[in-house]
Amino acid sequence: MRHIRSTALLALACIALLLCSAPPAQAANLGQELASQSAIEQILRRGVLRVGMSTFEPWAMKDKDGEFMGYEIDVASRLAQDMGVKLELVHTQWSGIIPALLTGKFDMIIGGMSIRPDRALKVNFSIPYNVTGMSLVAHRQKAQGFSKLQDFDKPGVVIAARTGTSAAQAAQKYLPKATLRLFDSEPQALQELLNGNAHAFVSTAPKPAFEAIAHKDKLFLPFTGTFTSEPNAIAARKGDPDALNYLDSWIRAVQAEGWFAERYTYWFETRDWANRLP
Repeated sequence: MRHIRSTALLALACIALLLCSAPPAQAANLGQELASQSAIEQILRRGVLRVGMSTFEPWAMKDKDGEFMGYEIDVASRLAQDMGVKLELVHTQWSGIIPALLTGKFDMIIGGMSIRPDRALKVNFSIPYNVTGMSLVAHRQKAQGFSKLQDFDKPGVVIAARTGTSAAQAAQKYLPKATLRLFDSEPQALQELLNGNAHAFVSTAPKPAFEAIAHKDKLFLPFTGTFTSEPNAIAARKGDPDALNYLDSWIRAVQAEGWFAERYTYWFETRDWANRLP
């Protein structure tokens, strides 16, 4: 056993000696090569920032002219502007957005993505630039008398949510006794509720509150506030420390301006933008 330990220590010492004795020029060249492969350098050379996103109100929606608008669209546009490049939005189904990033269909995800351990195994996350939480909107008849989250955690209760979202994960965690029905898009999940086939629809606030206002004859908010707190961040491919450094630095600088807070107020606390919708 003592011989094995001695051999291992000798091997480690040899590796350390090789690393320390590497010529500075060789180390510098290696650093430059790694930097040149960064997504940031590729974006600058291309002159285009490709952002993967999906539609969530008010994160990303289409206006009357078919153009995207929303909080995350503002974030992506500001990032491209500060990098001095054009923005290309790549609309992607949420359930497949991480695989699409990993295969290089776009450079990063800016789409209200919450930091989660399972996602962090596949992508690198920037520091958070926003914090959101889950809430739910309920059907007036099917959920009559329900006034707290626990009222929905019962056998026979049906919850609708979008596949692959933090909303679906939150419903599984906090409402394990209910039946969860998953849909490819939020409009489909919401329609299940409006049709009376579900008791509630779970989504990131303020979406449920907006839907309660838009469909007040059929829907209501059984309680105010959120039942989770989730940091949102930009997702990039692994193995790219330069991209992560740039995104973290950019978020800190823009946060210090108060820009994120100003845009959040506009998109999440007002409906001043609603007249731009189809």
